[in-house]
Amino acid sequence: MTIPAFLGAIAIGTAALGAGVVVAPAAVAGPPYKNCTEAHNDGRYYIPRGDQAYRPALDRDNDGVACESY
Repeated sequence: MTIPAFLGAIAIGTAALGAGVVVAPAAVAGPPYKNCTEAHNDGRYYIPRGDQAYRPALDRDNDGVACESY
């Protein structure tokens, strides 16, 4: 195999490997949330005390459930 043929084979192999690469989507906010709007945008409602996303500041009525949908 000549050098140009070898380099061509490397280029084709690299392109084939690169074709399978998928870019991850932009991250959605995750716990801890700054506010309930951020939690709701992440699909989280009714976050119980004990959940990693629960914070007392998000529990308006102090009933142990944060970000309730009223």
